[in-house]
Amino acid sequence: MTHIPPSISRIGRFHITQELGRGSIGTVYLGHDPIIDRDVAIKTFSTRLTPFEKKQHEHELINEARAAGRLSHPNIVTIYDASSEDNTTFIAMEYLQGRELSKLLDKGHKFNNKEIASIIWKIADALAYAHKNGVIHRDIKPANIFMVGDQQPKVVDFGIARAPNRLSDQSAHIDQSYTLFHNNVLGTPNYMSPEQALGREVDPRTDIYSLGAVMYEMLAGCKPFHSTGTDELLQLIAYKAPQAPHDIDPTIPAALSQIVMKAMSKRPEKRYQSAEEMALSVKRYLTHERRARRIKKSLPAAEKTVLSRPHTGRRKFAWLASSASAMAIALTAAYITWRH
Repeated sequence: MTHIPPSISRIGRFHITQELGRGSIGTVYLGHDPIIDRDVAIKTFSTRLTPFEKKQHEHELINEARAAGRLSHPNIVTIYDASSEDNTTFIAMEYLQGRELSKLLDKGHKFNNKEIASIIWKIADALAYAHKNGVIHRDIKPANIFMVGDQQPKVVDFGIARAPNRLSDQSAHIDQSYTLFHNNVLGTPNYMSPEQALGREVDPRTDIYSLGAVMYEMLAGCKPFHSTGTDELLQLIAYKAPQAPHDIDPTIPAALSQIVMKAMSKRPEKRYQSAEEMALSVKRYLTHERRARRIKKSLPAAEKTVLSRPHTGRRKFAWLASSASAMAIALTAAYITWRH
């Protein structure tokens, strides 16, 4: 982190203490709220933007404040304030200390299956809550998932979210073009749903697809689709089914691979019909794994070894046959002893 120039000391009522990040669109500062006595992150856009760009990103900030500001969930960033003062539009939000999921994945960080399931379950639960409150994020991707504390995800950046109190878009076409523009500024749209890629109307199931794409990358270590051009990538997203994570890496649990593939179905009606349904499916996997671990802990060492082996085909049959033979020998010995 770099300290900001001394000339920038205040935005609204907030005292600015440090610059947290800067991009082509705007800057995020660390500020302090003197009234409530807490640190906040303050997002504002660059003064060097053209009037059209300024208006566009001003709408984005207002929409982010309106969308996320109506939500209160432990896995969604909290918005504290939004305002336009002295020709500066800004939003003040929860100050998160951690790293974007995208940066962790880019550095090759590998999550284990339990961690992946737990993170995705929490995000799905957050999206279910947002959807029940009329908010569709529309831009779920690793860059918009901030990891804090002990593997706790926070959904951030509701700038292009669809919400009941959103500033109206001039047309669906402009809205879709802006969605593509927004994604391409931060990277190719690898996590867009097929309906987004085709410029069609979206509903909450678009977030389910995008979360499935995030889960895919966390499990398989690669994105679902690869292309050097955006147009070709959009075609792949719209029409081609990705290879199942379990087929890429057989050590990936089939149950998690199935969750991903259902969430990423091309046709929305084939996906989970709600984020809550997806969350429950992931929760069932976590519950099953916990029970399996408890059972394994309670077993003698020899039985743990047997259970840990992949009992498939001939090996499973041999194990059963040897168990049956041992039982038969024991019964025969007992009968002979009893006769004598």
